[in-house]
Amino acid sequence: MMNRINIYRNTHKEQTLVSNYFIDEFMADANDAQLKIYLFLIRMMSANLPTSITDIADKFNYTEKDVLRALMYWESRQLLALEYDAAHNLSGIQVLSLDNPYEFQQSAPRITPVLSFIRPASMQAGLNTAAPISAPVQPKMQEEIQKPEYTMDDLKNFKSNEEVQQLLFVTEQYIGKQLTRTDIETILFLYDGLGFSADLIDYLVQHCVERGKKDFRYMEKVAIAWAEQGITTPKQAQTATKKYDKTVYAIMKSLGKNSSPAPKEMEYINKWTKDYGFMLDVIQEACDKTVMTTDSHRFAYADGILSKWYQAGVRKKEDIQAADASFQRNTLPKSTAPQRTASTGTNKFNRFTQNAYDFEQLEQNILSN
Repeated sequence: MMNRINIYRNTHKEQTLVSNYFIDEFMADANDAQLKIYLFLIRMMSANLPTSITDIADKFNYTEKDVLRALMYWESRQLLALEYDAAHNLSGIQVLSLDNPYEFQQSAPRITPVLSFIRPASMQAGLNTAAPISAPVQPKMQEEIQKPEYTMDDLKNFKSNEEVQQLLFVTEQYIGKQLTRTDIETILFLYDGLGFSADLIDYLVQHCVERGKKDFRYMEKVAIAWAEQGITTPKQAQTATKKYDKTVYAIMKSLGKNSSPAPKEMEYINKWTKDYGFMLDVIQEACDKTVMTTDSHRFAYADGILSKWYQAGVRKKEDIQAADASFQRNTLPKSTAPQRTASTGTNKFNRFTQNAYDFEQLEQNILSN
C-alpha cells in the first residue's frame, strides 16, 4: 500500500494565487490553450505587468486567433469581460472576481483591476473578414455577429486550400448535393470569420444533418452559438451538445411532451436556458406548476412564470419561494386575502398554499401572440 503524500508550501513572495473555485469548477472543462492563457493573465495582473495578444501568442506558440478564441471562451464562462474600442479592436480585459462563488453567479459580478491590451495592426489585416465575436456576461449586451460579403477572389483563394477542398467534398457528401456559392460563403465564414477548424466544421455539419437540418442558415446559427460558448474543438462541441440535448429532453418531459420540440417551443427553451440563464431545476419547477394548472398552451404558461421569476431576480431554486411571496403581496388586494370561514376553513383542499399567478392575464397574453 502506498504511503500518504504530504504537500508542503515553500513560501516565496513571488507567487500568483489561483482561486479554488476556478480549480473546482472550471479547470476540468478547459483545454490546454485556455488554461495556459487564463493562468498567464492572472500572473500578469498580479504583477501589474503589461502584455498583448501578440506577446501571448509568441510565448505559447499559438496564433493570435487561438488567443482570441481562448479569451472569448473565458468570457462565455464569465471569468473575463472583453472591451472593444469604436473600431471593434480589443482594447481591454476585465478579470472578474471569483472570491465569492454565489456573488459570481449574479448578473453583475465584482471586477478586479483591469488588464489592458491593444490589438496590434497585424491583427486588423488578419481578422477583417468579420466583426469581433463577443460573449458578454449579460445576454442583452450580446453583440450581433455579422457575416461579411465575400468576393469571387475570396472564394477562389479559400477553395485553393487543400484542407478546405477536402472539407467541401465531405460537406457535399453529408448534404447530398453540390454546394452553392452561398453555401461555400457560409463555410468560409465559419472557417475564417469564426476561426473554426476544418474538424470542427466537419463535426458541425454532421451534427446538423443527423438532426435533419441541412439548411446552412441553421448551421450558421449553431456555429455562432458555439463560438459564443468558446467551443473550439469537436470534443467540446460534443460535450455541449449532449448536455443541451439532455436539458431539452428533460424540459419536454416536464411539460408532458414526448415529441421533439417544434421551432416555437425551441424558442422558448432557448429563451429560458440562454437569455434568462436558468438552471434546469428552476425551469422544471415552473413546468411542474404549469402542468398542475393547465392542459393547453403549456409553453406559454411556463414562459409567463419564468419571465416573472427572471424579473424578480430568481437565479436558483431557493429564490423561488421569496419571489412568489413578493409577487403575491404586490398583486393581491388586502380585501382578497384568504379568510378562514365556516365554508372554506375546513375544506381539505384549502390546506395547501395556492399559487399567486394571474393565469387569466397569462391566457390573454397567449391569445394575443
